[in-house]
Amino acid sequence: MLKIGITGGIGSGKTTVCRIFETLGIPVFYADTVAKEIMTQDPVLISGVKDTFGGESYFADGSLNNKHIAGIVFNDQAALAKLNALVHPAVFRAFDSWLETNASAAPYILKEAALLFESGSYKMCDLSILVSAPLSAKLSRVMQRDGVTEAQVLARMDKQFTDEKKMEMADFYISNDETTSLIVQVLALHEQFLSRI
Repeated sequence: MLKIGITGGIGSGKTTVCRIFETLGIPVFYADTVAKEIMTQDPVLISGVKDTFGGESYFADGSLNNKHIAGIVFNDQAALAKLNALVHPAVFRAFDSWLETNASAAPYILKEAALLFESGSYKMCDLSILVSAPLSAKLSRVMQRDGVTEAQVLARMDKQFTDEKKMEMADFYISNDETTSLIVQVLALHEQFLSRI
């Protein structure tokens, strides 16, 4: 089973690219979505978060107190590293479990993660794809989607590797510059991946 990681900076359009792969019957593991879900479902992770950031990390109904966590980790690299050290292994466990139910039905699978390289999870994949877009396009997409300022988007981007650094690490590249068809690029990669199986 070929495992392919797919990543891209915030606003790059990696989710759109993943949706195209899904129309071809390729299962996609959305690591960032799963990370949010398991923050309230994985008992080991919940215990670790409470021990590290305090019981007020969760509300009485079991939901995550995002404001509390964000207030601690946003400007504190050491605290962010502690949070990532709790979350990433839990996501890896969820990925292993997901593979058991999704791997047999498809020629290959995709693992979508914003921090594919930063978290080291690319090492669990056979190949990797970087989705990239011009900075101006990324800024306008995220500002419109999330209702945030340019400064807030740039602060988020600052927490990720640059596209240049990711380009050095990625095996394949998809350009989402709105001049080259995403579908054509995805189909070309799909054919390449099938030829490797």
